[in-house]
Amino acid sequence: MPKKIRSVDEKLVQGYEKQYAATTMTLDDYPHVRGYDFEQGLDFDEFLASFMHNGFQATHLAEGIEIVKAMQREKAAIFLSFTSNQVSSGNREIIKYLVKHNKVAALVTSAGAIEEDVMKTFKPFVLGKFDAPGRFLFEHGVHRTGNIFVPNDRFAYLDKFMQVFLQKIYALQKKTGNAIHPREFIRQIGLEIKDDSSILYWAAKNNIPIFCPSIIDGAIGDMVMFFKQSHPDFVLDVSQEILDIVRFVLNSEKTGAIILGGGTSKHFTLLANIFKDGLDYAVYINTAEEFDGSDSGARIDEAVTWGKIKAKAPNVKIHCDATIAFPLLVAGGFVENAVE
Repeated sequence: MPKKIRSVDEKLVQGYEKQYAATTMTLDDYPHVRGYDFEQGLDFDEFLASFMHNGFQATHLAEGIEIVKAMQREKAAIFLSFTSNQVSSGNREIIKYLVKHNKVAALVTSAGAIEEDVMKTFKPFVLGKFDAPGRFLFEHGVHRTGNIFVPNDRFAYLDKFMQVFLQKIYALQKKTGNAIHPREFIRQIGLEIKDDSSILYWAAKNNIPIFCPSIIDGAIGDMVMFFKQSHPDFVLDVSQEILDIVRFVLNSEKTGAIILGGGTSKHFTLLANIFKDGLDYAVYINTAEEFDGSDSGARIDEAVTWGKIKAKAPNVKIHCDATIAFPLLVAGGFVENAVE
């Protein structure tokens, strides 16, 4: 005989119902999760605004847009920090737009960004494949940055440019008797460039400083090494860089930062703002995680513990490839009529 299944006691059911009614939060007054309604066609502004209610990183991106609008409303000095791969990619043109139109106060980057901006004034980089065989590319004189190919002739153009430039900057050092520091070194490159597609060109034209404490960590470093063999008294004074950026921070009433990626650029931006009790606004865009203890992956809350970002500063970290998130951030937060 099969075992008889006992019915659930009605009093027990009523007890559960009473308990859930007393403890369950309905959250009816919270924003509802919903996506963009394409049935109405495409209104790009409304499309971006819909990200706020989409959830996950779309919501973080929408929060980032609102924070950069606030930076501008409050007239904060905006630091744009980025790794060199942003200039390898099409984000170069997005950064150039911000510099050309004085949307940011200062740039902080690495050596690769400087040299690649120069290279692209001679010839463009091209799209390739992530899985292209490294040996084949090497044998054909092609370098790979992700799915972007950089033929070696681009470095030949850079080398020719830098040979002339280093002679000029060395003559300037001899004339003034002062060592050249990276910010001035980069400004002088910008003054030499006659191409308005260049970030450096517009930074020099608009007097926007570009800080690069790791200036010799790249092809420029190789060229400086060769130059110093015949000009041993040539000096790039990196120590001046920290003094200059800290002075810039201290002379700003409020500071905000948009930080693409990690590395030296990210840390140098945050470090400088310790001297002013931390950033007033911060937006991170990167895919790094904190679990190896790296500064690149560190969350904003960790930076708060060091005094790099104020505890109450509006902030968000957008976990996303910057080639996706950054153009959308600029479209929503910086283009004409975007700031309310």
